[in-house]
Order: sequence, then C-alpha cells, then structure tokens
Amino acid sequence: MKYTTLGKTQLQVSRIALGGYPFSGVNKANGWDPYSSEGRATAIRTIHTALDAGINYIDTAPSYGNGHSESIIGDVLKTRRDDCYLATKVGWKGLDKAAVIKSVEESLSRLQTDYVDVIQFHGGMYTAADTHHILNDGPLEALESLKSQGKVRWLGLTTEEPFSALDLVETGHFSVVQPCYNIIYQSAALHLLKKTAEKNIGVAVMRPMTSGIFQRTLEHLEPQVLAATDVYALCLKFLLSDSRVDVLNIGMRWPEEVEQNIRLLDAFNPSVDVSDIPRLTARIYQTDDERKGVK
Repeated sequence: MKYTTLGKTQLQVSRIALGGYPFSGVNKANGWDPYSSEGRATAIRTIHTALDAGINYIDTAPSYGNGHSESIIGDVLKTRRDDCYLATKVGWKGLDKAAVIKSVEESLSRLQTDYVDVIQFHGGMYTAADTHHILNDGPLEALESLKSQGKVRWLGLTTEEPFSALDLVETGHFSVVQPCYNIIYQSAALHLLKKTAEKNIGVAVMRPMTSGIFQRTLEHLEPQVLAATDVYALCLKFLLSDSRVDVLNIGMRWPEEVEQNIRLLDAFNPSVDVSDIPRLTARIYQTDDERKGVK
C-alpha cells in the first residue's frame, strides 16, 4: 500500500480510500443490493478486505441510504476502529447549531465510535448565502464545539462545484476538502487545487472514476476506445499523477474490486505531474513552441 500525508492533518493515509456510497446504492443490473442480507454481508467482507490490505481511510455520509452506509461500516469498526481514519459528513441547509450537533452524534452512534477523524459539510454548490449561513448561523460553531469535545478531529467540506467553495477554504477553518475532480471534470485544477496546495489543505477527491460517466459517454460515442483501453485504470492514473491530490475516494462493492484497485495502485508510478499540464489554450500554444524550440 502507498501512503501520503493528508495536508495539515498530518494523518498518514492510503492513496486510495474506501468510499461508502455503494453501501447504500442499489444496482440490480449488476447484482448489487446492500439492503439484502447477502449484500450487507458482502459489503462487510469488502470493508474487512480493504482494511486487511492497508487501506486506512473510509469516507461515508448519513445521507447514503439514510444512515445505511454508516451502519454497515459501524458493524466493522466496532472491532476495528484503530485500523483506519474515518470521515463522514453532515448537512447544513436549514440547520442550526443544535441540529448539526444532533446529526453528527447520530452518525457516531451508527458508526459505533466515539469520534470521527474528519467531519465534512456535505455540499454541492455553495452560494454566498450558503457560505454566510455556515459561518454565521450555527453550523460551523456546531462543528467547532464537537471538535472541542473530541468527537471530531478535523473539519472539512465536500463540493461538486469547486469554485463555489473558495470562500470557505479561505477562512482557514477547514483542513480537508473533497472536490469533484477527475479526468473529465477538471475545474478544480483552475483554482481550488492551487488554494489547497498553498494552505496545505488535504485533498480527498470524490468521483475519481467519474461515477461511470466517462465510460458511458465512450460507450455511445467511441466504443472502440473502451475495447482498446482500460479506461478505469486511465482515470485512476490521472489522479495518482496529480501531486495536489492526496486521496482517491473509490466506491468498492466487492472484495475483488478492492484487490483490483490495489493492484493498479501498486503497479503505477507516475512519469509526469499532471498539475503541470496546461488547462488554457494560450499555454498549450506556448508549450508547443517551447517543445519545438520556436521563438
């Protein structure tokens, strides 16, 4: 297993983490139902497999199946809490200090633990009003209170639209950010990842494998690419090659998926830092000229 430091938290975390959404999402076409007794037992085996292999970061949320994902993870962590760092999330829309505290404490109960290492505001896109509410109307105060009690260790946030989290990142309250960032959605590379690097904020990306969107698009537009290329591995390699990314939160349902991801991780050594790849046309032209020695 390969490890890295998760920003200012100084936690030594595995490069790939076990994402908890699949423990709440039904995918009957592929024989997956974590609400069945068989599916729950498989999910528990998957978590044990990940921990046994050295994956030491697990990320989940109370909204994943109305606590179902947390409860499955809790069934494992009740005897293996010391084997991993644990991250979960909390809502904030329309919630005051008391409601945020209540939500986190309910998560702790389902997870069968006294604390989580990282608690994250669960966000998509933050408006100015959302940011004001978090900072001034109780949600942030609630997490700081829980931190002072030892129930959470580090504060974080998640975002589907990275640019919308910039104001929250600037406050200095957050030590971990979980943006949507992958080979087809690279907005974070234009701004957010620069900020997290400057402030030594840990980055644990969501949707590293594009949630299957890249693969589905190729299926319709260029199916021959799917036949000739391991697109799944390509997505993983892209993020492992970005020096600003610490952790990839990968949803894994079966033990075999854990083993596959670990093989891919172990076998890959980046030859380039994709953070250096230009994202703007003018810079592409400039680097083309530099490569060819044209003035």
